[in-house]
Amino acid sequence: MEACSHAAPLSAAPALPHFVPGHEGLALRCDRYRPLETASGPRAPVYFAHGFGQTRHAWGSTATTLATLGHPCVTLDGRGHGESGWLDSEPYALDQFVGDVRAVVSREPRPPVWVGASMGGLVGMLAQGETEARLFDSLVLVDVTPSWEPAGVERIMSFMRAHPEGFASVAEAQQAVVSYLPHRASAKSPERLRKLLVKLPNGRLRWHWDPRLLEVARDAPNWGTRLQVAAARLHVPVLLVSGGRSDVISERTIAEFLKLVPHAEHRSIPDATHMVAGDANDRFTTVIAEYLHRHDTAALPHPGAS
Repeated sequence: MEACSHAAPLSAAPALPHFVPGHEGLALRCDRYRPLETASGPRAPVYFAHGFGQTRHAWGSTATTLATLGHPCVTLDGRGHGESGWLDSEPYALDQFVGDVRAVVSREPRPPVWVGASMGGLVGMLAQGETEARLFDSLVLVDVTPSWEPAGVERIMSFMRAHPEGFASVAEAQQAVVSYLPHRASAKSPERLRKLLVKLPNGRLRWHWDPRLLEVARDAPNWGTRLQVAAARLHVPVLLVSGGRSDVISERTIAEFLKLVPHAEHRSIPDATHMVAGDANDRFTTVIAEYLHRHDTAALPHPGAS
């Protein structure tokens, strides 16, 4: 793997599970991957934020590899996802997710790198673009731009709306994934898939995210202007990593984004779809490792840190 040519690989500690308070104190589950050695002085931690309907497990392989290269990494379950807190009755809202970003990064002694896929990238873009403070050392957006292709988004939402009654078995859930991602029919083992499911009182299995999150997605068509304004105000280094076979973003939306953020870099992984890290994890991790290697900066004080 090319990423390993940057320095002699270091050993890394196993992921350390814990919870951190998000917006209004909601508990957010995260795993912290820390190098056992320091390669060349302190490095910015790398935070990974998953897409809508995913969990922190989407980033485990990349975080493990980057930790062996000396980068402390944190993978997060978003609110309403995985083992993070779910709201009891209050509706979910976009600004809650943005508030979660600001809450978790404010705990770091220096601004972290934020790597966000899809929804995780959008809320990172808003968190940084709507403040003058430097929240991030840099921002990595994974197959997401302020505008998107409606047909691709609708395909994702159709999958998320399907099977509201859940599944009778892991095998049945796996078949649903095969139908949704036929190019990765054998990529998700039953053991890995089981981590993404929760057992209902009736014994059936449901995806490990709150179905009421779909309420947030219904409002997504109204986010465009806000996202464009935030993107134009990004003043930190930015990398966009796109999937060459993505049906969510396109040459059109990428060109619009690069016009809004002229200092941004762009890398495409040709045979990846919207699920870039899952489709081509080795190449994705190499792109991120190379970017971190080029953009390592001296330790920066975090705004408000003493």
